[in-house]
Amino acid sequence: MMLHIEQVLTKQQVAQCRQVIDAAEWIDGNVTAGQQSALAKRNMQLPEGSPAARQTGEIILDALERCPRFVSAALPLKVFPPLFNRYAGGQSFGIHVDNAIRAYTGGNFRIRTDLSCTLFLAEPEEYDGGELIVEDTYGEHRAKLPAGDMVLYPSTSLHRVTEVTRGARVASFFWLQSMVRDDGQRTLLFQLDTTIQQLAAEKGHKDAAVVQLTGIYHNLLRRWADS
Repeated sequence: MMLHIEQVLTKQQVAQCRQVIDAAEWIDGNVTAGQQSALAKRNMQLPEGSPAARQTGEIILDALERCPRFVSAALPLKVFPPLFNRYAGGQSFGIHVDNAIRAYTGGNFRIRTDLSCTLFLAEPEEYDGGELIVEDTYGEHRAKLPAGDMVLYPSTSLHRVTEVTRGARVASFFWLQSMVRDDGQRTLLFQLDTTIQQLAAEKGHKDAAVVQLTGIYHNLLRRWADS
C-alpha cells in the first residue's frame, strides 16, 4: 500500500526545518547508499547525525507521534532517525530497492525496513522533475507532494526519483519497522481502523457495531503484532 499523508508538518514547521538544513553543509548522497543504490544515486545529503539533521529530525518525529493517520497505517515499532536529501542540476536516483536492514551510524540502533517514508520539504512548483515513482504489481505510482506532506510505501517496492531539471527538490527520507511485518495484514488493519473511525463519527463510540468491530481490530492486532 502506498499512502499519501497530508500536512504531517505545518507550513511554519517546514519553513523552520528549511532554515536549519539550508544553512547546513551537504555531502554526496552515496554515503548511505547500498551496493546497488550507489550505482544509481546522484544527489546531496545532510551528514547522518549532524546537528542540523538531528534538530530537524526531532521536529519530524514529534509531528509523526501526533499524526493519527500515520500511526494507524504504519503501526510503528521503531523509526529510523530522519535523513535529508536534495536533488538539483540534473540529479536523480535510478530504480532500486532499499536495504532490508538499516543501522544508524555510530550507534547500536538497527531496524528491519518494513516501510519507507518521503516527507517533502519543497513545494512542487519550486522544481521540475523530482517525482518519486514506486512500482508494484499494479503498475507505477507517482508522488510529488506539497511541502509538509508525506508518502508511505513498502520498502520491498522498486522505486526511483526522476531527474530534477530546474530548482531543487528537498525532502526528508527514513524507514520504520512496523509492529506488523506483513504489508497485507497492515493494510487490512488500516482499512478496518479507518472504517471504525468513520462509523464512530456517525453513530458514536458506544454503538454496538463500533464496539464489536473495535474488538475484532484489537484481536487481529494481538494475533499479528510484535512489540
